[in-house]
Amino acid sequence: MRRGAKRKASQKEAENHKESSKAANSSKSTRTRTTKRVKASEPKSEPQYLEDPRNLEDLWKAAFPVGTEWDQLDAVYQFKWDFSNLEQAFEEGGKLYDLGKNKVYLFGCTEPQLVSVNGENKVVCIPVVVAVVSPFPPSDKIGINSVQREAEEIIPMKQMKMDWIPYIPLENRDSQVDRLKSQIFILGCTQRRAALKHMKIDRLKKFEYCLPYFYQPFKEDELEQSTEVPIMFPGEPKPVYCEFDWELDELEEFTDKLIEEEELSADQKDAFKEFVKEKVREQKKNNREAREARRKAIEEMSEEAKAAFENMRFYKFYPVQTPDTPDISNVKAPFINRYYGKAHEVL
Repeated sequence: MRRGAKRKASQKEAENHKESSKAANSSKSTRTRTTKRVKASEPKSEPQYLEDPRNLEDLWKAAFPVGTEWDQLDAVYQFKWDFSNLEQAFEEGGKLYDLGKNKVYLFGCTEPQLVSVNGENKVVCIPVVVAVVSPFPPSDKIGINSVQREAEEIIPMKQMKMDWIPYIPLENRDSQVDRLKSQIFILGCTQRRAALKHMKIDRLKKFEYCLPYFYQPFKEDELEQSTEVPIMFPGEPKPVYCEFDWELDELEEFTDKLIEEEELSADQKDAFKEFVKEKVREQKKNNREAREARRKAIEEMSEEAKAAFENMRFYKFYPVQTPDTPDISNVKAPFINRYYGKAHEVL
């Protein structure tokens, strides 16, 4: 063997060993890294299905809640109220299905009631929808009344930017629909909330005192029968608020009792008595005029209109009980308002 050959062979062997070790370490490192990258497979999430909107799902919200204070409107929708009973009433077999020549006129309102919410008693504005079944609109007027107002007003509803508006079901909104052929009308309001801050207080309050008006010529109004007169005497140092019944109360005795209770000063006794007498005369005159107007309206009414009034039906819808809404079963009532009286049926 040549000189140096043995040494070169030894160096080559050492280099080969080093390369083998490096390759082995590299392979081990690669396996280690590969092992670290492997993760457990995540379970596949269940696909979510969105329910298709129901055809009349927004019907109850479309009816403006007449008489509700503007700052309470948002509170009406704090719960997910369910009016599926109203929707079902338009289905086959329902109260509002296939009404022939009749149409359905809907208006909303709210009833503040003390109910249990999560175990705590709270006052909740419960939305209510009233359905009037009639061949023509029940009225084109709105009544405005409150404890603070001395006399009620009956005005055209358009003065309060309200009107009967055709309701188009969801499935028909993308197509050309003849609104004149609509079978459902809602009492809507076009007053923009954004413009309220520029409105005078008296005008603003009128909206809160509105009541859907209805005149039933075949039924004597409760005011026609009433013998009570609301008294708002501008006394000093404070006004006197009371009610005087000309059949049950004796004026002298009634006045002396107010003086005894320090509601009226003695030196204003005569002025108060004259004030009450004048209010009684006004009320009796109003009662006579109301009876005469009713009698005349019936005389001038066609037989078809008479039949329509006699066959009108009022249905009052409350929300259906759900796990997301408070229990209102104990606060349901047939009374609608002083003009409509009681509903024929509460649903």
